[in-house]
Amino acid sequence: MLRLEGLELAQGAFRLAADLSVPRGATVALLGPSGGGKSTLLAGIAGFLPPRAGRVLWDGRDLGPLPPGQRPASVLFQDNNLFPHLSAAQNVGLGLRPSLRLSSPERERVAAALARVGLQGLGDRRPAQLSGGQQARAALARVLVQERPLVLMDEPFGALGPALKAEMLALTSEVLRGRGATLLLVTHDPEDARALADLVVVVAEGRASPPAPTAAVLADPPPALRAYLGPPA
Repeated sequence: MLRLEGLELAQGAFRLAADLSVPRGATVALLGPSGGGKSTLLAGIAGFLPPRAGRVLWDGRDLGPLPPGQRPASVLFQDNNLFPHLSAAQNVGLGLRPSLRLSSPERERVAAALARVGLQGLGDRRPAQLSGGQQARAALARVLVQERPLVLMDEPFGALGPALKAEMLALTSEVLRGRGATLLLVTHDPEDARALADLVVVVAEGRASPPAPTAAVLADPPPALRAYLGPPA
């Protein structure tokens, strides 16, 4: 279980408070207006932003003393963070060893992850030789190969067209649910939450609300989310 215990985060004059729990294995959408603190919340959980107060706990363990690389979390950003001079397989291999000195079993794990996301046979290609969707798949493969129980995604498919984004969300759900990972996904699109998430955390007005069932939140949004989403179509 992920527990944010009296967590307070700050970036400049901005403040964000969170006191909530996320069940292990849940898929959670972080919804709210731009600038509301969704990415700030992920940065605090991942360890990129030290808290002003409170704690981030995973299965009861305080993650505060751990740097980002030692936390039980994989992070996927919108730009996919693929290095252009490395092949797809090497970019995935970075998830195992930054030195890229992989053992034979580790190389097999990389190949299996690429195959799992539909990139079998494309491991030698560099990002510029891959389509946008294939680049997103390579970034997802790097998350898979790390096999960490908590996955944090900050609008990773926002640059893709609607059909391709829907395809990537479905693939993400399939592969992460298959291994019981907990997913927190930042999105501006309520349809992403509807398609993927069991629960929604509304992040607005300096606060991250406790998770609530997706259908209930979208059927009757709290005022801050309702103002952001606008009237129903």
